[in-house]
Amino acid sequence: MARVIFRWTVLSVMGVFFLLPLVAMVEFSTRDDRTWPLLLDWPRLSSEYPALAEGITASLLQAALTSLLMLALLVPTAVWVRLRLPRLRRLVEFLCLLPLTIPAIVLVVGLAPVYAWVNYFLGGSSLTLVFAYTILVLPYAYRAIDAGLSAIDVKTLAEAARSLGAGWTTVIVRVVLPNIRSAVLSAAFLTVALVLGEFTIASLLHRTNLQVAIEYLGKSSAGVSVAVSLAALLLAFVLLLVLSLAGDSSSRRSSKEKS
Repeated sequence: MARVIFRWTVLSVMGVFFLLPLVAMVEFSTRDDRTWPLLLDWPRLSSEYPALAEGITASLLQAALTSLLMLALLVPTAVWVRLRLPRLRRLVEFLCLLPLTIPAIVLVVGLAPVYAWVNYFLGGSSLTLVFAYTILVLPYAYRAIDAGLSAIDVKTLAEAARSLGAGWTTVIVRVVLPNIRSAVLSAAFLTVALVLGEFTIASLLHRTNLQVAIEYLGKSSAGVSVAVSLAALLLAFVLLLVLSLAGDSSSRRSSKEKS
C-alpha cells in the first residue's frame, strides 16, 4: 500500500511539474481569440508575420532534408560495417555518439570556420544548417537504426540476396530497409523533433528557423509567440506518440510471426 501511495504521489508531482507550464501557455495564448485562428490561416499569417512564416517553412525543409541526408549516410554505413567491417563497429558508434557529449555552443565554435566556406560556396541560406543538424542528430538516429539492425540477421539476409544475384544497392533498399522500417521511422521522427526544437546553432550562425523566429516574435507579439511554441511542442509530442505506436505495432507483428 505504501508503495502504491508513493508511486502515485511521485507521478502526481511530476505531472503537475510538466503540465503546469503547458496549461499556463494555453491560458496565455488564448487570451486573444484571434491568436489560434491566425495560426491556421497561412496566407494571413504570412502577411502579418512574414518572419515567422519564413521560419516555419525553413524548419520544415530543414527537418525533411536532414532526415533524408541522415538516412542516406547512416543506413548504408551501419549495414556495411555490420557485414564487412565488424571490427570498426565500436569506432563508428563512438564517432556517432560523440556529438551527444559536446555542448551546442562548442559545436558552433567548431562549425563557424566550416560555415565560412559553406557561405562562400553555397551562400547563406538557412538550408545549409542541414549539414550541422545531420551531425547533431547522429547519436539519436544511430542508436535507433543500430537497434533495428540488431533485431534482424543482416548477414544471412544479405548473403541470401547476394546468392540470388542482387547487388549491394538492391540488398540495402529491397532487403534490409523493409526489415528495419520501424527503426528508420524512429530515426526520422527523432530527427524531425530535434530539428524543430533547435535554437542555439541557428541563432549563433545567424540562420533562420522556427525557434529563432519565435524568439524574435516574442519581443513584439508574446501571445502569438507562445501559441507557436505550444504548437511546436504538440507536434513533437504527436511525432513521439506515433513513434511509440509504430514500435508497439512492429513488436506485436514480429511476435506473431515468430509464434
